[in-house]
Amino acid sequence: MNYHLELMIKKLLGADIAERNFAIFPDDTFLVSYPRSGNTWTRFLIANLVYPNVDVSFKNIERLIPDTSSQSSRALRRTPRPRIIKTHEYFDHRCRKIICIVRDPRDVVLSYHQFQRKYRHIEDGYPLVKYVDDFVSGRLNSKDWGTWGENVASWFYTRGKSKDFLLLRYEDMMEDPVRELARTATFLGIDSDPARIEQAVQRSSADRMRELEKTQSADWVATKNHRTDIPFVRVAKSGGWKERLPAECVAQIEAAWGETMVVLGYELVTPTLPEQAHQVGAHLIAASRAKQEVR
Repeated sequence: MNYHLELMIKKLLGADIAERNFAIFPDDTFLVSYPRSGNTWTRFLIANLVYPNVDVSFKNIERLIPDTSSQSSRALRRTPRPRIIKTHEYFDHRCRKIICIVRDPRDVVLSYHQFQRKYRHIEDGYPLVKYVDDFVSGRLNSKDWGTWGENVASWFYTRGKSKDFLLLRYEDMMEDPVRELARTATFLGIDSDPARIEQAVQRSSADRMRELEKTQSADWVATKNHRTDIPFVRVAKSGGWKERLPAECVAQIEAAWGETMVVLGYELVTPTLPEQAHQVGAHLIAASRAKQEVR
């Protein structure tokens, strides 16, 4: 069958991958992020928070918090409202209520390198230095989502000051997941009872998710038919770039996106920006947290 005809039929039937082409409702909440930023962990945290009586797993995460890059527009349409939808897409003006996850791009690139080996998008021996150059230059096969800097900035700089925007940094979540999930509960208008928050955090631990992956990788759209010798749920740590990323790669990433990194609270090791940028970053992060505390 002709490719374009097949695509047209899929769209008419609502069987095409949703991506940006699906109906958005006023009560939708979007979980937005660049890939490998702690997205799946955050989905588990929020799913366990919103559905405390459901055994959240890789078998049902797409039903609870569907992903626009793997689910059809028909599946999204059938998801009960109010919906929480995960997307890697760059800014979409139709999205009103937004939870934005960010992670230090120096760690993102290391995780993405392993992920693309798992998916066989690159060979095992693909040089990390070359991969970082692809990452910064926008030559990855996920280029339609933009680079890290383009994707993150498209959300943060357009909606970052809105009361309907919550910024979650992966590093802050690692440091104190209870605190950050409590902020998320407040943002979502959910009871932030400490016992409920603690239960959600425990049920979403990296150890538990690794055990689930071992038995359910063949059931989840993101892992089935992909290599099993490279785990999807990896080390669950931050700052690994300090030991593993060559200095030339660090400098390349910071030269490309240093200003955005600083504004988001990431310290540069090859500083080229004025102290004022660091102060702006600290102020915006503090303001984002304060905004949730007073709600």
